[in-house]
Amino acid sequence: MKVCILAGGFGTRISEESHLKPKPMIEIGEMPILWHIMKYYASYGFNEFIILAGYKQYVIKEFFANYFLHNADITFDLSNNQMEVHNHFSEDWKVTIVDTGLNTMTGGRVKRVQKYIGDEPFMLTYGDGLSDVDLEGLLRFHESHGKIATITTVNLAQQKGVLDMGEDGRIKAFREKADEDGAIINGGFMVLNPGVFDYLYGDDCVLEQEPMHKLAEDGELMGFYHPGFWQCMDTQREKKLLEELWQSGRAPWKRWE
Repeated sequence: MKVCILAGGFGTRISEESHLKPKPMIEIGEMPILWHIMKYYASYGFNEFIILAGYKQYVIKEFFANYFLHNADITFDLSNNQMEVHNHFSEDWKVTIVDTGLNTMTGGRVKRVQKYIGDEPFMLTYGDGLSDVDLEGLLRFHESHGKIATITTVNLAQQKGVLDMGEDGRIKAFREKADEDGAIINGGFMVLNPGVFDYLYGDDCVLEQEPMHKLAEDGELMGFYHPGFWQCMDTQREKKLLEELWQSGRAPWKRWE
């Protein structure tokens, strides 16, 4: 199953670093948060990724093009223009990086990569959030209900989409957060059937608005509740929190050796 990662936004709320690179390339423990997300999926056996890039997308392409340089000892013999890679380590990943446009909205970005996904279910998440969500349980839940879309839900009072969810997991309404809310929100880590493309349109399509509202109205949107760790990286304070967790050796999302 392919994993799509939204990595094309401007990251204006963490502009101290995002003016130099895409937000998913901001580093936690000297590696981009995008890498942490991919390592987490790969720890469950999901190794095929589609990166939905946009703003400064060349930075993402160059990172993977030079992956050995980031993760191995290298000898450069300048006398004859040769390079030797020592003790190199490569990931068992297939990574497709798609320039989905500079100003394209989230739904438009997903629509643009339809040809790379094909007619099969796929996973989708944001390139700025880490979690210890049970991806195997998420996939089992998605397959059990037969609906088009499953999103991971978390109970955090942040400025994300707020959900009116029934006891069976069916999401009855999807709306933006209000100041008085302390409700279940959309935490990303989604599983989507190809029928979702029927809800998407052009580059100005915002996944979290009309498509999600319509999916909820049609009874096609389900929520997989995750009570554990979830943290986005919208601000320097949140980046510092993730960095401290990583440096302490207690990062909940680290399932790999």
